[in-house]
Amino acid sequence: MSIKVVKFGGSSLADAGQIKKAAAIIKSEPERRYVVPSAPGKRFKDDIKVTDMLYSCYEKASLGEDFSADFENIKKRYNDIIAGLELDLSLDAQFEQIRQNLAHAGREYAASRGEYLNGIVIASYLGYTFIDAADVIVFSDEGVMQRKETVHKLRERLADVENAVIPGFYGKSFSGVVRTFSRGGSDVTGSLVARAVHAAVYENWTDVSGILVADPRVVEDPVVIPVITYKELRELSYMGFSVLHEDAIFPVRTAGIPINIRNTNAPADPGTMIVPDSEINEETAPRTITGIAGKKGFCAVNMEKGMMNSEVGFIRDVLNVFAELDINVEHIPSGIDTLSIIADAKSLEGKEQLLLSELRKAVEPDSLEIEPEIALLAIVGRGMRKTRGTAARIFASLAHGRINVKMIDQGSSELNVIIGVNENDLHQAIRGIYDAFISSTLD
Repeated sequence: MSIKVVKFGGSSLADAGQIKKAAAIIKSEPERRYVVPSAPGKRFKDDIKVTDMLYSCYEKASLGEDFSADFENIKKRYNDIIAGLELDLSLDAQFEQIRQNLAHAGREYAASRGEYLNGIVIASYLGYTFIDAADVIVFSDEGVMQRKETVHKLRERLADVENAVIPGFYGKSFSGVVRTFSRGGSDVTGSLVARAVHAAVYENWTDVSGILVADPRVVEDPVVIPVITYKELRELSYMGFSVLHEDAIFPVRTAGIPINIRNTNAPADPGTMIVPDSEINEETAPRTITGIAGKKGFCAVNMEKGMMNSEVGFIRDVLNVFAELDINVEHIPSGIDTLSIIADAKSLEGKEQLLLSELRKAVEPDSLEIEPEIALLAIVGRGMRKTRGTAARIFASLAHGRINVKMIDQGSSELNVIIGVNENDLHQAIRGIYDAFISSTLD
């Protein structure tokens, strides 16, 4: 029987009602054998996540302040869940241990207890084996996750366990200190478990029915991407797509395990499949464009110099200046006598005049300026490789919106086109391209 690893986010496990939904999903398919839960998230808009509640308790405890009222709120949150699930379960021993350790065990220990406690509750409700992530997720003493050691431990521990709950977000260092992932923690744990058990699919359950073609804050009611490749997702993530962090993708991507993004509140929706390139064909790639994303916060350093192309090492000398000043370079569009460096504005902040001075010394340009407030727009899609006129449609939509293009860059894979525009034009540009490639196909 094939194995599915299922990870549920905090909004999917916020209260007893949500946990019952998640349990019904898990029990509906026997292949869903291993469960990775997050800590309870927000139940409503102004609610507080359990992890944030734990952070607050830790801050007070570390300062020697009274945190008992805050801690009672955490206990009540879990006891309400236990009562709602009608479980014969007490977490009193765990609560007391956390209370005693809170001040001296560290901020990461405090943050991890939300997943730890939720894992115990969910394992009890499902009747599954609870496996403490601290026993199977390995970090170095410097806080770097050790993938090989972790996969080995997981395989060894799960070899004879039919069904298990392994909390996300945390593990333990070689010296026995609880450590947490910096971001996307539960997603990373789920990915590692999927890799360890050779899962057929890694299901990531959240509160949306898949990955959207564009940001819903920019485009009204954007459609869901049915299938996306790991490469496409990486290109979009670079521009701010905040679905899964690269650390969460890497363990399953290298093993060729697909990820299915699903909605706990709409389990019948197929969601989005994230797959290797080898699983893509004409039927799974009906659209030219897979996704559109944009990010503000860049600037362009523009220079001109006659006969620039004949100077050996010119670009090297320019980039050396950026490297010496620790300024991150994103793109380098160029002409015969012109060169633009698209740089991260934050890394350039406070160094503008020094950069111009060093560039003048290094390459003696005829003209040199910094153009601020640049946004980068990425149009990503495997269908662009085989579709003629894609670039013409992109630029026609921008021209129709009277948007001035500052920079154009296309990768050698023909998987993406990156365009620089003024920050004030970014949202209009995204909407225009969405209308040209997506809305026009929905009629």
